[in-house]
Amino acid sequence: MFRTGATTALSTPTPDPSPTAPQLPNLDLRIPTSAQDVTDTTKQAASWFDDHWQGWLASGLRIVLILVLALVLRAVVRKLITQLITRMARSNDSHEESRLGGLLANHGVVNPERRQQRSEAIGSVLRSVASFSIMGTAALMILGALGVNLAPLLASAGVAGVAIGFGARNLVTDFLSGVFMIMEDQYGVGDEIDTGVATGTVLEVGLRVTKLRGANGEIWYIRNGEVKRIANMSQGWSTASVDVQVAYKEDLPRVETLIEETAEALAKQPPYDELVWAPLSILGVESVAADSVIVRLETRTAPGKAPMVSRALRQRLKAAFDEAGIKVKEDTPAAAAAAAAAASAAVVASATATTPPADATPPSALADPASPRYKATEPIPLPKPADDLAKP
Repeated sequence: MFRTGATTALSTPTPDPSPTAPQLPNLDLRIPTSAQDVTDTTKQAASWFDDHWQGWLASGLRIVLILVLALVLRAVVRKLITQLITRMARSNDSHEESRLGGLLANHGVVNPERRQQRSEAIGSVLRSVASFSIMGTAALMILGALGVNLAPLLASAGVAGVAIGFGARNLVTDFLSGVFMIMEDQYGVGDEIDTGVATGTVLEVGLRVTKLRGANGEIWYIRNGEVKRIANMSQGWSTASVDVQVAYKEDLPRVETLIEETAEALAKQPPYDELVWAPLSILGVESVAADSVIVRLETRTAPGKAPMVSRALRQRLKAAFDEAGIKVKEDTPAAAAAAAAAASAAVVASATATTPPADATPPSALADPASPRYKATEPIPLPKPADDLAKP
């Protein structure tokens, strides 16, 4: 019985399997009990391997070829991205300006160190995206070469992607906003920015969250997708604007000349020689009042140094005005009368403190009980009664 069954199993023709998806033949998997059974089973297995080794070899070679091509393509793309970022980060001082340098040049505002940091961040993001795309495609092709049905897998991945997209839409928005903020160089580490909800110095720029240090020392964590507007006070240059008040009757050309000389002297002193980037510009009279005139000044400074330059300029202008005798406010009649009254009161108080008044009287003699005047003021005693006088 066993030999007949084995012969029938060996004589059964097997379907021609495809080279990409080999199938097992209709084998008799019962344990052989004799030498003939072992021989027949061995011949059957050898025949099956002879029929399918070519398909296995073709599939293996295909997988190896896919891996080699994916690795080579990944290396080439990463190399191209590195060269692209290097050209983008090329300095403006080079003889031949890169056509791609404009993406990072920002009209000459960004310094070379800032450009280098941005280029490295952008290059890292691009290389990661390229590696994920290439190796993910290669993995799907390898699964197809192994005979795995990719239709259910891709359908499941699509449904999962849609579900994740709806659930993590804020995360995707933050990530994309962070990528564009870095590529457009809206701000960087060390910049002082105003995001509308918080103002401070940038400590860290991430693809999802930006970290700020506030004026009082607090740390703000701001999601990039929530930022609607950004004011960067540290990029490019700042403007120091100063309003100078002088008396109404002062000679304005003389005042302007003194202001220009003071500002020029300030711009030559360290550390202001590196902070002032343009000569002082006198814009003119900003407002006129009954007793004073406001003159507006303006100069270009290093980013974020406008308050420092403005305070130093006001201090030096005050000293220059005092030395030149320039008043900051005209004396009105009421103010002059009040000043005269205050001066006369001060003189009177000073004279009173040094010499006694002319009509001052000496101390009264009645204050001393032993003085004759004090005794003279004592009441006269009453006379004694007549009975008291008759008694011996």
